[in-house]
Amino acid sequence: MHRSLIALGLAVTLAGCAGPGPGLTGNDTGGIIPWSPQAHLDAPAWAEAHCARYGKIAIKTGEVRGYGNYISFACRWDRRARPR
Repeated sequence: MHRSLIALGLAVTLAGCAGPGPGLTGNDTGGIIPWSPQAHLDAPAWAEAHCARYGKIAIKTGEVRGYGNYISFACRWDRRARPR
């Protein structure tokens, strides 16, 4: 029992320290996509699909070209779709 609790604690700690994965990483406020020539082309569609899950639109906030860098985006409410 004691060993399983230690293993569980270690797994939770390591999972909490995990950084961006190989694909899109984000939440309801936005995200990042590792840069590659193909990701540069696919990023707008990926970001739109990601933000659509939260009923929002994607706004590109930055792109640093080169391997090891990221394309960033924010998920924002579409002001045109809101009732006034």
